[in-house]
Amino acid sequence: MRKLDTKTIVVASHNAGKIREIQDLIGPFGFTAKSAAELNFIEPDETGTTFEENAAIKALASAKASGLPALSDDSGLVVDALGGDPGVYTANWAETADGTRDFAMAMQKVETALEKAGATSAESRTARFVSVLCLAWPDGHTELFRGEVEGTVVWPPRGTQGFGYDPVFKPEGYDTTFGEMSADQKHGWKHGDSHALSHRARAFKTFVETCLEA
Repeated sequence: MRKLDTKTIVVASHNAGKIREIQDLIGPFGFTAKSAAELNFIEPDETGTTFEENAAIKALASAKASGLPALSDDSGLVVDALGGDPGVYTANWAETADGTRDFAMAMQKVETALEKAGATSAESRTARFVSVLCLAWPDGHTELFRGEVEGTVVWPPRGTQGFGYDPVFKPEGYDTTFGEMSADQKHGWKHGDSHALSHRARAFKTFVETCLEA
């Protein structure tokens, strides 16, 4: 495993919500982090069929464009009753005809598909959020970190915090959705804690333990 020996990195994302979460998580470690969106980098085509492949595509593109280490996240909602969909195509389900993303529409698509599949009870609506972080260097070296959190899909959406599909995901052991939680509650983790709640925080915890700590 390669340690990260610089405090300047690029967050390889154009997703405002994801950028904010990664910057919130990495900020306490003293990093200066600019996003690929701020740097006007072109978004690479995510042609991978796994979270790991797509995370690496994004991180390597930003690392090579900037000459700095880059940290990316590829994440999605995996719903058991839908055969794992939307999965790596989670963002695609939100795409509209004009090229923007409408996650209210995407959440409705998930609900419609669950109803069509006859998944109406909580027991039949199990799902998990998956996050894979990729740290890439300009020389092409990569490190991957995966985090998952189990839960269920609820309807109607609840809460206006977070982003994406957060309002319809209720993590296991909680009565509130990610959309009803503050950022601190959703992550459930700060440096030194043994527990992390969200998929991204769990992946980030592994990243910290592997690449930042001696």
